[in-house]
This record gives sequence, structure tokens and C-alpha cells, in this order.
Amino acid sequence: MGQYKLVSGYRNDESLKGSFNALAMKTFGLDFRGWYNRGYWDDNYIPYSFVDEGKIIANASVFKMSVIIQGIAYNGIQIGTVMTDVAYRNQGLSKQLMEQIMKEHENACDFMYLFANDTVLDFYPRFGFTRLNESEFFLEVEKSSIQRNEETEVERLTIENDLALLERYAKDRYVNSTVLDVKHSESLLMFYFTLVFPNSIFYLEELETVVLMAEESGTLHIYDIISLKAPDIEGLLASILEETTEKAVFHFTPDFAIEGMEATVTPNDADALFVLMKKPLLEGNFKFPLTSHC
Repeated sequence: MGQYKLVSGYRNDESLKGSFNALAMKTFGLDFRGWYNRGYWDDNYIPYSFVDEGKIIANASVFKMSVIIQGIAYNGIQIGTVMTDVAYRNQGLSKQLMEQIMKEHENACDFMYLFANDTVLDFYPRFGFTRLNESEFFLEVEKSSIQRNEETEVERLTIENDLALLERYAKDRYVNSTVLDVKHSESLLMFYFTLVFPNSIFYLEELETVVLMAEESGTLHIYDIISLKAPDIEGLLASILEETTEKAVFHFTPDFAIEGMEATVTPNDADALFVLMKKPLLEGNFKFPLTSHC
């Protein structure tokens, strides 16, 4: 592995964890402490890192996922948090980390996958990964028969005041889609609650549903629907659509069909899906839930 020490699975090592966080803040602008200090970093998330004099200089992590595809649960390995300190780039460190991860995990799972940005689209095919284009699922509001319902209360939640409720919903959530979804992913969902969408969490108590959403220029982005039972989608949409909403975009694979809904394959170089599968499992229109990305 060269001149640097390879370490992994150090979630209980405060020094290495702090160094990992420092590199993540420098690379992505994300402070993981609000997530792992609350105990959400579990054994499913395993970083593989190079260390130089006690400092983490490069990393690639795996997240063990239970992925539902067409009603069947598969053991997936998602690779993420790939980062290298600027001062240590162009030394092949990411390549060595990928090789180590594949050596340990490729034959112990049903498939591997990751999401890459436009700077590394030619990197992952070197390891046998194939790019697949996901779809965008959206609702044209004027083409639907949904009538706005202002009687259902929509409450904004906060991490400071509503953490226990969010933890319960993350733990006991209903699997939304048999087409493509993940289960037992409360650790990742708490990551999105605490770090990514802390200002976009809404609660409909009457429907026993939490929604991650934000509207921008007439488009309502629905990042996730977290419910304790099969959600009443039309009732939910009637409660969250605003008079200004022209389009609702679902950042996951819906397991429902309502009037006005469409799906279109949408290549996305900023968040491109790469998969390594022994046999094709993902066909047609599909999208991994945004809140399952690590």
C-alpha cells in the first residue's frame, strides 16, 4: 500500500474520527460531528483511509445496504465519501483504496454501486463499474386531479426540538417502493435529517408522515416521504402542494401512479450512478432514494 498506513473501521477512535471529519469538512463542507456524536455512525458504515503521521489524507467508505429491487432484498455495497487531501493527490491513493474495498467486499455482496461527479466519470469503469442513467419522476400539477387541502396541519420540525420523533420515524419507517428502495437505513436517514436537510423537515401528524421537501421557482422537490404505514399519497400531496406549485419532483422511485405523473431517463453527470453487478437487476425507470446516498 505504499508509504502510508491503511486503516479502516475506526468509528470508536476519536483521533482518527476527528481527522476524517476534518478532511470531510475541507472536501465537502460537511461537519459529520452532528451525526456521529449522537451515535448514528454504526457498523454498516466502514471508512478505508490512508494515514500520514496520524492525519487521514485519503478515504473511500463502504456502506452495507439492504436494497429492495422488484420486491427482492439484495445485499448491496455502496461506496462513498471518496476524498483525498489536495496535498496528496495524483499518487494513486483512491485507486489503492478501491482495490482494497473490492478485494474485501466484491464477492461478499450481490452488487456494488456508487455515485460519482463529473470529474471522475472515467475513473470507476477501470474497476468494472458500468454507468446507468436514473430517471426523474415528476407530477405536472395542472394535469392532475389533486385538490389542495389546507385543513391538514403541516408542521416544520427541528433537530433541536423533535429529535426523538425523527429517530422513531427513521427506525420504523415503511418501505415506500417495491420497485427500488432501501430498508434498515436509519443511520443514513439520520445523516440527512441532521446534516443535509435540517431546514426542510415537515410533519403531518394526521397522516403519520414526515416529508423532506423544499419548493423552488414553482417546483416542489420531495426528497423523501417517511411514514409509519403505507402513505396516502394523494392525501399527502393535497396537503403539501402550494398555490405556487406547478411541478412536484420525487427524488426516489415512486411505487404509485397518479394522474399527471411522468418519468423520464435523465442523465446526471453531477451525480452519476455506477454499478458492478453479476447480472442486470436495474431496468426501466428507477431512481435510488436520494436519502440513501452515502
